[in-house]
Amino acid sequence: MAKMRGTRKSPGTNKADVPNTSQTANSPPKLQIDWRRIFIRILMMTGIMIAVYYTKASDLVTFATQKEEVLSRSVDITCSEDYAQELLHFPGCTPRKCGRVVFDTLVKPSEVAALLNIAKRGLSMGGSTGGASILDLHSGALSHGNAFVNIFKLEEARNIFTEQDFKIYSFVKNKIHKAIVEHFGIEKNKLYLTHPTFFSRITPAPPQTVHDEYWHPHVDKETYESFHYTSLLYLTDYNYDFEGGRFIFIDKDSNKTVEPRSGRVSAFTSGSENLHHVERVTKGTRYAVTVSFTCDPKHAISDPVLQR
Repeated sequence: MAKMRGTRKSPGTNKADVPNTSQTANSPPKLQIDWRRIFIRILMMTGIMIAVYYTKASDLVTFATQKEEVLSRSVDITCSEDYAQELLHFPGCTPRKCGRVVFDTLVKPSEVAALLNIAKRGLSMGGSTGGASILDLHSGALSHGNAFVNIFKLEEARNIFTEQDFKIYSFVKNKIHKAIVEHFGIEKNKLYLTHPTFFSRITPAPPQTVHDEYWHPHVDKETYESFHYTSLLYLTDYNYDFEGGRFIFIDKDSNKTVEPRSGRVSAFTSGSENLHHVERVTKGTRYAVTVSFTCDPKHAISDPVLQR
């Protein structure tokens, strides 16, 4: 999934501008090494190298192409140890059966069109200066330049959404919830929607902040510890509306790609058994909705409601 990470500094005095009174005029200046930044850079470079290694054409296996309509296609995978400490805390929900599944007929074309319209209307009120923008109807978070704003507090966005928008959003979310419950064999009342759940828009624009760098390999549960099941609903089509942007599972034997198709739902357990990344979009615009679920009621969120 696309990750939301905060990196902006709060306004205020820059420590670099404050003189060091403990340093005498004759003493040599101290070398300041930002080890945190160096570590982050090393991780980013490592991620890029992993992505390059694991996405060689000869190692790619297409799990679901854009051109085919898949009623249901799945693969079971041995669960990682990521859930070991949670099995006793969240029985009936914590993954015991891990894997990934694709549904192409779960969401109707009219529902997809409605969600795409919501995404376009909302994101028209802002958008990142880089290539990746998000709209979160739960918190109101909207990419805006190199930061985020609350769309519900924008005067120009007061009447941009309707009650019907939120009804269709919740209706589709409930369809995805039901499909995950049934496929992974868990108890319906023990699986909760969680944060972040959001619309995404990806373009080929060069990244301006770390928020725009969506292509690094990652594990959802390491980014968001509360995650147990992740799903994506694609709102546009690979090779028609955009190029690049395929979803790639990184496996030991070969990588499995899911080509975005309008209305396609891709769901998977969120642990390290499903290491993945998204290809960089090279042309056009890719729209999707990430719908995230947890077994921990402390991290549950309610369906969004219209705010005026």
